[in-house]
Amino acid sequence: MANVNKILAVTTAVGLGLSAWLFLENRSLEHGLAVQVAAARQKDDQAREAAAAAADPWTETGPRSAKIDIGSRVEPALPKDPKEHRLDRRQRRTEEFAAMFGRNEGETEEEWRERIAPLISVSLATRRLRVADNRRIAEDKAGVTREQSAKLDQAFEKVYGDVLDYTNKAVQDGTLTPYERNVSGWLDFAGGLGGLLNETQGNIIGKILTPEQLKTMSQSGFEWGEYLGMQAPWEKLSAPPPR
Repeated sequence: MANVNKILAVTTAVGLGLSAWLFLENRSLEHGLAVQVAAARQKDDQAREAAAAAADPWTETGPRSAKIDIGSRVEPALPKDPKEHRLDRRQRRTEEFAAMFGRNEGETEEEWRERIAPLISVSLATRRLRVADNRRIAEDKAGVTREQSAKLDQAFEKVYGDVLDYTNKAVQDGTLTPYERNVSGWLDFAGGLGGLLNETQGNIIGKILTPEQLKTMSQSGFEWGEYLGMQAPWEKLSAPPPR
């Protein structure tokens, strides 16, 4: 169970970064697709012009003895993007991620939070709805009462506070930073976060729900570590230090 929670902690730690990376990746793909579409359209136009010229009676021997030469027409060439190595692309995306999630020059912590909080909310909205619905279904199957569910929600408020404190410390000391790739830091942070979520399951959830209820919820496919990781109020994170 500890290993499972650590894996889920990794997904939580990098979930926001992954959402931003996918946004940047999608923008890059859209640019490449636009170039390909333009080239295909140009090729189709040339083919249509050639077919029309071949079917035109004025280009054959008849009223005019000379054919109209359209082969000398020079079509404008699309600019070719230089080939970008994957390492160059990785570095570019790192800089774009830093510009998105880092603190701009002269930007206060409050200004940073006002800029980032809506992005976090939108990125996690669908996942939060999904895990909340999974919890509802799993609790119904396990016969969890409204009183038990309310006690869990009350206990989770302290858990969320501990998770934010732990994450803010990692951001301030550079373990988590938007300015560079730090995989070892991510893993170090994820291990500690997994420990927090594992303690929550044993020391809090296990004291409110019965072993049978826990077993039923687990067998239904529900995972408390995933739920807590997604429902944590990441919008309240402290701003990173300036670059």
